[in-house]
Amino acid sequence: MKRLSDGHELLDGPLDDALLAGNLRDLARFNRLLGGAGLSWRAVSHLLATSPAADPVTVLDVGTGGADVPLALVRRARRQGRQLAVEGLDTRPEIVAAATRATVDEPCVKVHLTTPPRLPHDDGSFDIAHVSLVIHHQEPADARLLLGELRRVARLGVIVNDLDRARRWWLAAWLLTRVATANRYTRHDAPASVRRAYTAAEVRQMAAAVGLREARHFRDVLGHRYALVLVRDS
Repeated sequence: MKRLSDGHELLDGPLDDALLAGNLRDLARFNRLLGGAGLSWRAVSHLLATSPAADPVTVLDVGTGGADVPLALVRRARRQGRQLAVEGLDTRPEIVAAATRATVDEPCVKVHLTTPPRLPHDDGSFDIAHVSLVIHHQEPADARLLLGELRRVARLGVIVNDLDRARRWWLAAWLLTRVATANRYTRHDAPASVRRAYTAAEVRQMAAAVGLREARHFRDVLGHRYALVLVRDS
């Protein structure tokens, strides 16, 4: 299936507070039940193995949305005796406000507003840089710029968790959102996201262009999402 270039998603436009809240709940539910958060944890665990167990590990989560993935990562790490400190970034004030409310009782997750395309951090400011369901929103030049920024700020590696593009996954997203939610944002954006998504091979190619190579590749149990662990090529 050819990638849909310059596709429009409702979350990219003006946001209705009630619809946004429902959409973020849907995304958190799908991440939990369909394995998106678990996929990120598998990738993070791979990089944690390269860091001393006693050391706290810092994570930058770009495009954090409702911050459900950072919360899941911190809690899973805690259960394994590891400490994560996650900074979530997003470009929309409404989304940052929702994520801040969701993380108010978790001191290891902080959320801030940012302005693309450059990240407001020094080189090597974090151990891990992570993006989940973000790369597909970018056109190739912007995706390469984002990957370059993630490489710049990450010491251990970069994690890209995203949808795979295939007709079967587009159909699955369309059917799931007709059964599991009545939210207009979710129903429109989930199938559109699959059409805008990059394959893992396409992400690898863009990553290579900015000096990143694949160290590990994970798939969720259904196969509709992948997580690439990328490290500096030199």
